[in-house]
Amino acid sequence: MRLALALVVLTLSLPALAQAPPAVPQEDIGDRILSFIQSAADLLGQGLVRLINLILPEGNEVSDSLATPLGYLGLLTLILFLFGILEAARKVIWIVVAVGWVLILVRIILEVLGV
Repeated sequence: MRLALALVVLTLSLPALAQAPPAVPQEDIGDRILSFIQSAADLLGQGLVRLINLILPEGNEVSDSLATPLGYLGLLTLILFLFGILEAARKVIWIVVAVGWVLILVRIILEVLGV
């Protein structure tokens, strides 16, 4: 009797078990990584802009539009310090970081001068 009851319950529940669960939209792992990098760059950039604005005289503050480029340069600088193992990649990253810092400094100077 129990076996017959178990077979009936199993037979009735098979269609429900065969149905796929509702599709839940999931972010791709690449999207999550890129979102994390963007968030880290924004946060680091905002901190660097505030730090630079503390140093500059009042009225000559750096605009918030520099937060993202400063953040990415800051992240590249951190990556350079953390993963400086490969010598060839390290030289390329140093060149990119040096050029980036020079361009950011030129832009800051131009904003301070009001050009």
